[in-house]
Amino acid sequence: MYVDFDTLKDSSRIWVYQSSREFTEEEVVQMSSTLTEFVNEWTRHGDDLKASFSIKYKHFVILAVDESFNQVSGCSIDASTHVFKNFEKEFNLELLNKLNTAFKDGDHINVVSLADFQKYVKSEKIHADTLVFNNMVENKGDLKLSWEVPANKSWHSRYFN
Repeated sequence: MYVDFDTLKDSSRIWVYQSSREFTEEEVVQMSSTLTEFVNEWTRHGDDLKASFSIKYKHFVILAVDESFNQVSGCSIDASTHVFKNFEKEFNLELLNKLNTAFKDGDHINVVSLADFQKYVKSEKIHADTLVFNNMVENKGDLKLSWEVPANKSWHSRYFN
């Protein structure tokens, strides 16, 4: 069952899907419609899931489930992944590539391969205080506190001396 993202508990489990490029306005509208319909019908072995999504910076889709209501199962996670695979095909973009990393340059979001990220660190185009997106956050509370952080405060810190 779809609920407003802001009403979900901070303990709600999340998955962050990062796009290889910025979404168009039309894509945001289409994804929102598809995700609202999906979340409304999303279940775990026939039991409703209390869930929502948020699209941030036209680059990220965050899917969230309040597991204190009902926990997700492997099958329900597979169903959500299928939705994102369809978005990749429909909009010709990458959402499931975990080897891409995103960082901010002013108000601009850059998405690069992990290898390029490492090169940018070595050439000092990216610094320890560069804002990065830590897509490994696991719940809504962590999303607020640890998602958009300086590189030296996330797993990216391993690339700095």
